[in-house]
Amino acid sequence: MQDDIIRDESAGAEPRDPRKAAQGAMRPAPAKRFFETAASEEGDGVFVLTLDGRPARTPARRPVAVPTRALGDALAAEWQAQETVIDPAAMPVTRLVNSALDGVADGMQEVAEDIVRYAGSDLVVYRAGEPERLAAEQAASWDPILAWADDALGARLTLGEGITFVAQPEAALSALRARVAQETSPFGLAALHVMTTLTGSALIALAHAEGRLTAAEAWAAAHVDERFQERVWGEDEAALQRRTEREADFRAASRVYALAHDAL
Repeated sequence: MQDDIIRDESAGAEPRDPRKAAQGAMRPAPAKRFFETAASEEGDGVFVLTLDGRPARTPARRPVAVPTRALGDALAAEWQAQETVIDPAAMPVTRLVNSALDGVADGMQEVAEDIVRYAGSDLVVYRAGEPERLAAEQAASWDPILAWADDALGARLTLGEGITFVAQPEAALSALRARVAQETSPFGLAALHVMTTLTGSALIALAHAEGRLTAAEAWAAAHVDERFQERVWGEDEAALQRRTEREADFRAASRVYALAHDAL
């Protein structure tokens, strides 16, 4: 059906990982544009994406209805910007909204627990013993995040050195679990999960969600080690390209998070 947002032969599937859901919503051969006007129409307390006045649907045939006008307008603008074909790769907001509706809405607790599991082995608690310059850069970038988590969330995490696993206090994990549980919208939770998986850090994602870090600061904090190695050994073009692509996904998730909370 042409009113499916991004048609997918696996439409019956309901993946839980929002990034995998977004990837699954992409098609190798973009469909031709089949509509004239995309719009966001308010009804029953939500904002529905319409294409030529008809409600659009996700690959799993769910109405594309979002909680805020800002997010609805972003969806409509993304669709209106498509030209002769519908290119899912150029529609990060749509992909994440689809994954929230088809993959996260029915598994909120599972997705929330996955974020907390990241906190159990969070990037920012594992420090290098040497070289001293790397250890200093990690401390400069990550110590303020840990201090914020302790002060703002009541989550005091334990530092470790190298790759040896360090079990985190249950009180700290419970505090983080309570914060993640505040994400009652599948859109906000999906965005937070994507930001967590892309950075390898629930604390970085939460600090950004709370406004403690800008998107640029959060992304930089997640790549202290890589940038240090690049200064020592030189840059790898393929690695840089991959990081650029992942940063675009992170910034899209950041945008969806903000838009989903606009005026809530």
